[in-house]
Amino acid sequence: MTYALRPVSTEAEWGIVAWLWQDFRHDLAPVVNGFPLADGRYRHEWLDEYPASDRCGYLAWAPHPDTGEDAPIGFALVRGLGLAERIMQAFFVVPAARRGGFGRKLALDVIARHPGPWAVPFQHDNAAAVAFWPAVATQAWGQGWTETTVPVADKPDLPPDHWIRTS
Repeated sequence: MTYALRPVSTEAEWGIVAWLWQDFRHDLAPVVNGFPLADGRYRHEWLDEYPASDRCGYLAWAPHPDTGEDAPIGFALVRGLGLAERIMQAFFVVPAARRGGFGRKLALDVIARHPGPWAVPFQHDNAAAVAFWPAVATQAWGQGWTETTVPVADKPDLPPDHWIRTS
């Protein structure tokens, strides 16, 4: 799939990320037992922290199969810019663009834009992420990464999150 990855730079583009964010959280709802809030939207406090000097976002665009117009097909949110470790805070590909390696290309593209140490957290019960992120890590960093588990803060009843970190 041919796509363009562009930094999110305008308020209108952040609005597009906010729409996609709802799909992202909907996908995670079975994993995190997530219900929409009273206004019908899913939790968005992480998204509300963007843009900021130590954070950036990217939108992936591809021609819409029906119209040919550029359509957003994924996003990535990165925090920790300028710090010792960059963190992939959120990563999402629309279902119609999944498979065929697009998500891996997108993740590698984002990682390559920010050289240095990285961390990628994901939920234990997210089977797709459990398969996806180690494969991406191996392609991005070879054997130069580790995977650990970290308890979820203030939620002892949940399985620990997985964290991939470069070494």
